[in-house]
This record gives sequence, structure tokens and C-alpha cells, in this order.
Amino acid sequence: MFTGIIEEIGSIRQMHFGTASVQLVINAKKILTDVNIGDSIAVNGTCLTVTDCNAHFFSADVMPESVRKTSLSELKTGSPVNLERALQITSRLGGHIMSGHIDGTGRIIQKKSEDNAIIVTLSATPQLLRYIVKKGSVAIDGISLTVVDVDAHKFVVSLIPHTAAVSTIGQKKIGAIVNIETDIIGKYIEKLLSVDTDKTPAISTLNTDFLQKNGFY
Repeated sequence: MFTGIIEEIGSIRQMHFGTASVQLVINAKKILTDVNIGDSIAVNGTCLTVTDCNAHFFSADVMPESVRKTSLSELKTGSPVNLERALQITSRLGGHIMSGHIDGTGRIIQKKSEDNAIIVTLSATPQLLRYIVKKGSVAIDGISLTVVDVDAHKFVVSLIPHTAAVSTIGQKKIGAIVNIETDIIGKYIEKLLSVDTDKTPAISTLNTDFLQKNGFY
């Protein structure tokens, strides 16, 4: 699990491509002080397993499903990436609960300044936007952000100067593709209510009628 509080910006050292997969070798410093093989690190919000590491860089394999679902295949040698180690139970939860399992990608369609804030508008598919709610949380390239506004085609987030400075989103240009992880709680609630977008048979008796009858809805 992760919190969406970026610990440092690393950079791509090498990329080794398979038929449909890729191995990333990533330069880092801070996060490598206590990392071991088998540990989880979120790279632009994508949970990857460390397969090799030393004091200067680590390696991780990206399987075909992650290549298809994320923007990691867009990276090049030298590309900056957001890095976060897995959450420790004793840590403060400064962002929100994240799994590091990317739901899909979005695209930056507008950036503008408002006093000390940077307002970023992103387009996304209806399948992603259904889980994004105003004043709720969303992870963009692994960064925990609050949703300012959302409609049927896009959503808006606001960056404080610190977030823009310590993560890659401040450097992203209009047109850039980003990883999106929606709020995990909303997805579980939808599943429990059997609102299944794939029209598969319901597996739960919990529904709105039950909630209304028992005073929860």
C-alpha cells in the first residue's frame, strides 16, 4: 500500500524491452537507503517489485498488463519518475490509501496558474471518471491529489508549489499522458452494491433497497 506522498524524483537509467514487457533500471538515492530485493516501490504510481538494487539504482520488471494499463511504456532513458516506498504501519497517512494498481491513463489538457496554485485539467475515460468525485482523492502518477471539479469528460486538480516542486507533475506539459488510480473505497462499494459495469451476475445481496430499509441510505 502507498499514500501518494512522493519521496523523491528518480530517473530512468536503462530500459530493456521484451516482447510485451519491459525491465526498468531506475536511478534513485533516498528510497534506496533501506530497500531490499522483493520490496515494493511505486514508480509513477505503479507498484513494482525490486528485482535488484544497490546504493545508486534499482531494477524492476513491468509485466505486459502493466505496460498496457499505464504510461510506463512512454518513458525513455533520462525520464524523471515519481518514487514512493510502500507504506509502513507506523507512518503517518498523509495522502490517501493507494494500492499502486493503475486503473488507466489520462491526458493533461490544460494548466494554468491561480495565485500560488497550478490548476491542472485532465481528460479521462468515462470508466475512470465514474470513480472520481468532487473533493475526493485521486492519484495521478502516484501523487495523492484532491479533485477540485469533475464532469462527464474531464476532472480538475490543484497543485500547491511544494507538490509541483517535489514531483514530476509540475514539469508535465499539455498533452502528457499520466497514470490514474481512482479511490479504492469507491470501487469496493460499487462491487458490494453489485453495480457491475460488465453486466456479470450479482454476487452480493447488499443493495440500495437493503440500505434504505435499514436506515443507511
